[in-house]
Amino acid sequence: MSDPITIQIPTALRPQVGDQATIELDSADTSVRALLGSLTSQYPGLGKRLFKSENELNRFVNVYLNDEDIRFLNDLDTCVKSGDELSIVPAIAGG
Repeated sequence: MSDPITIQIPTALRPQVGDQATIELDSADTSVRALLGSLTSQYPGLGKRLFKSENELNRFVNVYLNDEDIRFLNDLDTCVKSGDELSIVPAIAGG
């Protein structure tokens, strides 16, 4: 049996996922794209907040795999394995 993949949900996006702070998905080795696809199929309102288009994250959304920004890895095609942690972090602007 493999360990679930944990997805950290920021406070601003929790209403779209039933106010859950974390979501665990049972998944074999996969990609960030497939994992987020599975998540947004369960919570369609979240998909509207995460994605600009079907294959492009909103530029104000950052996704980290085990504390590494996926944009510096293989973006949505970054491999995810059992026990990994994915964090969704909305960008915060200030002046």
